[in-house]
Amino acid sequence: MTLPRRANTVIPVLALLALVLLWSLDFVSIQPNRIAPGHGLGLLTAVGPAWALLVTGLLLVCPWLALRPSPLRYWLTLAVLFVLLLQLPLSLAWCVARHIGADMPYARVGIGAAGWGLLFLLGLLLIEVQQRIRLARVWLLGMVVALALLLWSLARLGWLEPLALLREYQSRRSQFAAALYSHLALVGGAVGCSLLFGCAIALLLNRYPAAHKGSIGLLSFIQTIPSLALFGLLIAPLSYLSSQFAWLQQLNIRGIGWAPALLALIAYSLLPIVRNTCVALQAVEPSVIDSARGMGMSPAQVFLQVRLPLAMPLIIEGVRVTSIQAIGLTAVAALIGAGGFGTFIFQGLGQSAMDLIILGALPIIALALLADSLFGLLAERFDPGARR
Repeated sequence: MTLPRRANTVIPVLALLALVLLWSLDFVSIQPNRIAPGHGLGLLTAVGPAWALLVTGLLLVCPWLALRPSPLRYWLTLAVLFVLLLQLPLSLAWCVARHIGADMPYARVGIGAAGWGLLFLLGLLLIEVQQRIRLARVWLLGMVVALALLLWSLARLGWLEPLALLREYQSRRSQFAAALYSHLALVGGAVGCSLLFGCAIALLLNRYPAAHKGSIGLLSFIQTIPSLALFGLLIAPLSYLSSQFAWLQQLNIRGIGWAPALLALIAYSLLPIVRNTCVALQAVEPSVIDSARGMGMSPAQVFLQVRLPLAMPLIIEGVRVTSIQAIGLTAVAALIGAGGFGTFIFQGLGQSAMDLIILGALPIIALALLADSLFGLLAERFDPGARR
């Protein structure tokens, strides 16, 4: 006798929470211009009864499907969630068409707390369903790409022109491109240098185990230093060195700017890579190493063809953690003139401009999610047993 499947409790809780947020908080806010205060609109007022009932009905379908879970019902839930994800930009476009007339050329439509809350909870629901049906991460990445393409299409058609976030971007397009370049350059430089130095340190610690505890303790201590404090501690020595050596000035190495930011990011990035690489190299079974040596392999061949491939998934996991951490910490580096998307965040805080803050925060979140997905796929590529 087979026992009935237990109901999934996570999906109903998240779906009902999304409904509560949608009907209790503002879905959008409308401002006559950038300076004047705006007023919030609930879901019913923003998109009308028909659209509001459609969204509500789709959200109610998710708990119903989760009452008696099965592979088919999870796939149906995934389809419903994908439709809900795609309707978000369409809802914004419909709201713009309903409430922004030709006599309001400077009006702005901002996404309200209910809209952001729904997007966040849909992400959690997608992750829950993905884990239940063991869906490959590339499919989730594909859904995000489809959402981005829909947003891009609506923006190109002009249906989202009054969107406050889009107007902030249009007025700072060149600054946005420069911030993207600075952010990626700092993150890429920090991760690349930490990978090079971290693997070298891990190999030395693997050869001299007595130094392992002290080295990991030092790197762990660096992690406890607040990022802003570490940036500040590097200003004085770099300023002194820059004043003493002209060639450092020619490289634009000063107390502020990219140099202290890069050094601090490298210092923060070393621990995950060193720790994961040490654990990965030590986790290889001695019997496998003995078998490779018995086949006549040299020490270099044993390392490159046996030990390193087996350790690669865990090493990539360390790089994944390092990349996500560096993407977030680079935002703080804007305070010392290093550039990046943190510039928009701190400008928005100074101007009390929420959309400008979001313009800086959203790309950071997107880059972190992209790095997580890409390194996750790469780890699965080296570890066939982890593929879903």
